[in-house]
Amino acid sequence: MGKKRLMRGSHVIAEAATLAGCRFYAGYPITPQNELPEYLSGRFAKLEGATFIQAESELAAINMVMGASMTGVRTMTSSSSPGISLKQEGISYMAGMELPAVVANVMRGGPGLGNIAPSQQDYFQATRGGGHGDYRTIVLAPHSGQELVTLTMKAFDLADTYRTPVILLGDGLMGQMMEPVTFPEPIDPSALPKKEWTLDGAMERDSHLICSLRLDPFRMEQHNWKLARKYAAICERETKHESYLLDDALVAVVAFGTAARIAKGAVNRVRKKGLKAGLFRPITLWPFPEKELKALTRSVKHILVFEMNSGQMVEDVRLSVGEKATVHFHGRPGGIISTPHEIADAITRLVYRHELC
Repeated sequence: MGKKRLMRGSHVIAEAATLAGCRFYAGYPITPQNELPEYLSGRFAKLEGATFIQAESELAAINMVMGASMTGVRTMTSSSSPGISLKQEGISYMAGMELPAVVANVMRGGPGLGNIAPSQQDYFQATRGGGHGDYRTIVLAPHSGQELVTLTMKAFDLADTYRTPVILLGDGLMGQMMEPVTFPEPIDPSALPKKEWTLDGAMERDSHLICSLRLDPFRMEQHNWKLARKYAAICERETKHESYLLDDALVAVVAFGTAARIAKGAVNRVRKKGLKAGLFRPITLWPFPEKELKALTRSVKHILVFEMNSGQMVEDVRLSVGEKATVHFHGRPGGIISTPHEIADAITRLVYRHELC
């Protein structure tokens, strides 16, 4: 690990992508993620074999990423909520073609053009495979600058391992906030495992075909079952979460990303008052850590879901715990950022209402 560096979140993502061996980026400007391509444009200019393109639109950008991915290079694009909406068709195509790429979404308030304030209103879009078709994308939810490093680099590994787009789901606050981070040694792109499926010429081997058009319904069905088996393997192997002060907790706050940072501060506040609360933080939003959350209900019977939206992840929490625990919700949509004091009050009201102390 190198020396600590004080960096803005969007710059951290860009630097981590470079160290992970990313050598192709295409994107289109949108607030609040513009610092990411701004940093990457300068960084790529100093790297041999790296290509940075400011495309004419989000649609063009994702299709450029699609084409570059076919050659085997590690590829990336980024945007903010309305821009990701425009890229959904391309992401669906890439899932159908089994092409790896990392897509960073620095979320803002919505729907529509919304505003440029931090939000978590793209949870549904990211975790359900927001484009058309029967597909999924891995979704990673960092909550700190250092985790932006590790999860950005992890995203490229997952994309290559499973030949799938991976969503890195941040938000405007995370992208703009400056924190000290350290970076690992860079990966040499030439040392990465060779991708046998790429379109790089067919001399002395059978030609490769990469497409998402399968007019024969039986071939289409076979392909979809193949994707489904891949998604099942991802669920089995790649689910990740963090548990914080849950060993003796009677109330668990479930939150991801920026909301999890706020929730952690709230848990620390109520712990000082003797209230037994803890935090369960999904790191992978898809696959959602449903088994781990359900296991928590052996000791915790009240769960408070906190999101910076009007209630999206709460549906996955309810599906995970079923009747094993009572699920409560606290959210602020449209770009409003709750304070640790506000969430601490919500925890305290829940504790005394249900006599959990």
